[in-house]
Amino acid sequence: MTTTPQDQAQAEPAPQGHPQRWLILGVICLAQLTVLLDNTVLNVAIPSLTSELGAATSDIQWMINAYSLVQSGLLLTAGSAADRYGRKKMLLAGLVLFGAGSLVAGLADSSGQLIAARAGMGVGGALLLTTTLAVAMQIFAPEEHVKAIGIWSAVNALGFACGPLIGGFMLNHFWWGAIFLINLPVVALGLVAVAALVPESKNPQGDRPDLLGAVLSTIGMASLVYAIISGPEHGWTSARVLVTAAVAVVVLAVFAYWESRVPYPMLDLHFFRRRFTGAVAGAVLITFGMGGALFLLTQHLQFVLGYGPLEAGLRTAPLALSVVLLNFSGLSAKWTAKLGTPVSILLGMVLMSAGLVSIATLAEHGYGGTLLGLLLIGAGTAVANPAMAHAIMSAIPPARAGVGAGINGTLAEFGNGLGVAVLGAVLNSRFAALVPVAASSLPAALASADGEAEEARIVDAFSSGLETSQLVGAVAVLLGGVLAAALLRRAERADSEVGSD
Repeated sequence: MTTTPQDQAQAEPAPQGHPQRWLILGVICLAQLTVLLDNTVLNVAIPSLTSELGAATSDIQWMINAYSLVQSGLLLTAGSAADRYGRKKMLLAGLVLFGAGSLVAGLADSSGQLIAARAGMGVGGALLLTTTLAVAMQIFAPEEHVKAIGIWSAVNALGFACGPLIGGFMLNHFWWGAIFLINLPVVALGLVAVAALVPESKNPQGDRPDLLGAVLSTIGMASLVYAIISGPEHGWTSARVLVTAAVAVVVLAVFAYWESRVPYPMLDLHFFRRRFTGAVAGAVLITFGMGGALFLLTQHLQFVLGYGPLEAGLRTAPLALSVVLLNFSGLSAKWTAKLGTPVSILLGMVLMSAGLVSIATLAEHGYGGTLLGLLLIGAGTAVANPAMAHAIMSAIPPARAGVGAGINGTLAEFGNGLGVAVLGAVLNSRFAALVPVAASSLPAALASADGEAEEARIVDAFSSGLETSQLVGAVAVLLGGVLAAALLRRAERADSEVGSD
């Protein structure tokens, strides 16, 4: 197929950017924010879901992971479809599907129904997350990409951290289903704004969706996380866990082989040069630590410190506020330009790791330690996230911006889901080791406690599990920063050597 000038204009960013690019960025960020809120809004509803739906800890984890795992499996296919069929069309389709899933979730009356609805919302979320970043890359000139991605990343963090706040407000005034129904008016507004403002863009030479790759990646990642979630309850050497883990390894190996052979791969393995691999490593581990840590923090604030849902949400807000301040003011983009991508990522992830350590070790002495940790995590996120997203997107041809956004989103969703699963598993293992009672959650253990002394011992055991889990997340984030910075530094040196030849 030959490429016409019009096709090329649709595939490449405009040299001067779209005249309404900042307004359009606001519109697509609104759509994106709705999806991202649902990654964390359930965290503050955990006590309500535990009591009203009789949900165990593993059920809660699946309510969260069903959403993120479906997105992880479909993001690459959604990005490829957006490149080929039109990013505006896919953005509108994503809003419709996400709104429909939100309606079903809000009316669910059992854990199983809510898990299924969350999985359905993940389909719409996959379309939205890929198209928002892809559209941003198309409407801005290359020299504005870092600033635009910074704002896009700030909205990521805003949704990530404001979920507990909004969820807490809704739970204080309505029943838990309202945290999903609130999406409906936002989706309606997004549909009107996208239809009126967002220009269509596509790559007519884009590859057709890799459906088998989507199935393989979804099965592989779901099996992997299921094995991790099941470990504490059934034993790491049980047949259920070992068989599921083996399925994950085999299916993901087949996925990698398929992607290396198929002419239209979701994940082009040629992308994995040093620069791309470094950004990938950082993106997975930063979201691993963040997703798991916020999942644990909201439980600590409510179950251990006794805050209500709204109070818990308010006490996590400083994280989002610090990210928004640094990104919307342009400070993080200036620091990245001055320090360079490798140093920026390392600095950001060191700050995040220090924040997690602060929460783990100082939270028991009052809110001050938690506040310090949240501010450090926010500052680190503001610096590291845009740098990593830009490193990923700049390593991929502009005509495949949807695929690039799919890769970026897959890493974030996979890291977040894996963080909740792994750090939740660490918490459960530590809790079960210290409290030998037949209970699937802290409320269940407290309900079976005999006297105040035993209740205090159970809460202390839960706190110990939270501390251990936060420290594991801190180590993961720190290692991610070191690895990403080293690989990106080597890539820059190799590029400069090639350029000087």
